[in-house]
Amino acid sequence: MRMTIGNGFKRSGLAAGLLAIGLAAPVSGIAAGPIKIGIIFGFTGPIESLTPNMAKAAELAMKEVDRAGGVLGSKVEPVRADSTCTDAAAATAAAERLVTSDRVSAVVGADCSGVTTAVLKNVALPNGIVMISPSATSPALSTIPDNGLFFRTSPSDARQGEVLATIMKEKGVKRAALTYTNNDYGKGLADSIKRNFESMGGKITLSAAHEDGKGDYNAEVAALAAAGGDVLVVAGYLDQGGKGIIQTALDTGAFTTFVLGDGMIGDSLPKAIGKELDGSYGTVPGTDSPGGGKLKAMIAKAGFKAGPYTAESYDAAALIMLAMQAAGSSESARLKDQVMRVANAPGEKIYPGELGKALSILRKGGDVDYVGASAV
Repeated sequence: MRMTIGNGFKRSGLAAGLLAIGLAAPVSGIAAGPIKIGIIFGFTGPIESLTPNMAKAAELAMKEVDRAGGVLGSKVEPVRADSTCTDAAAATAAAERLVTSDRVSAVVGADCSGVTTAVLKNVALPNGIVMISPSATSPALSTIPDNGLFFRTSPSDARQGEVLATIMKEKGVKRAALTYTNNDYGKGLADSIKRNFESMGGKITLSAAHEDGKGDYNAEVAALAAAGGDVLVVAGYLDQGGKGIIQTALDTGAFTTFVLGDGMIGDSLPKAIGKELDGSYGTVPGTDSPGGGKLKAMIAKAGFKAGPYTAESYDAAALIMLAMQAAGSSESARLKDQVMRVANAPGEKIYPGELGKALSILRKGGDVDYVGASAV
């Protein structure tokens, strides 16, 4: 396949700069039994081909910490739950079980923006649980009331829309039809793409939603084809609706080139579509940080594959554990105030494979600047 991935992100994640916090050196404590950290991703649903490796990346960080003696003298135990990516009620119920039954101290996730919002509002806020999402990119999450409990290691789609529009402009696209999955993620990304592309002189001929999980997308594609465009922009999910839209567009001859948002990037799409996807392109968060290369080598050694959001997943788990050590506590009420501290200067820069060193520095009352795999 020759599907070009345009990587326009340099420094994605939690920190745009130095956040100054006056802190005393933490006193390390011992947790009773293992420290449990939830991992809530869509192991079923429209991105199910991506989430197994995302979870393995988060768990890789936990194994690394355990080999270094754990956090606060305790082992770290991951507990998985299924967000489904799109079913807010199912995601809320799964997160509730993580908190009330499994007694997790914090959560890596959720993954998709809509379910992340539901889990934050319905579970994390009422229970005071820290969430660090590696992949919830809706711009609305930047301003949602969160009581200091929510963070993410991926950039907002406000930025992705700007990058994607710039790439389209550079490739000579003047008119484009746009389809998006009918949820918070799709709407936010579509709005950003349209706003930025039209500000650059381009024209979005039609911006229309589609539902995931349908068996027939002929009506949606017919409307997009009638509007016309040099390309079809698909801000959807690679394992369900977005894939169905592309296949129908190809089958009917409506479009031959597709511009893909990050939810469409993954090995399963070119495998499903074949050579007809050649020449299409898109964006996914990434970094030129040396940490990215280090994590890829670690993942290969661990026997799975680096891909979209594996770096951000590793970093989300790492930040939770480093914040616990900095706080001297595994309780979210205390660790939430340390996340931005360990993710920013001053302090020694920390990359994948160096979590043991970071924990040692924090135990001694020092500072770390966690750069990680995604340049947080």
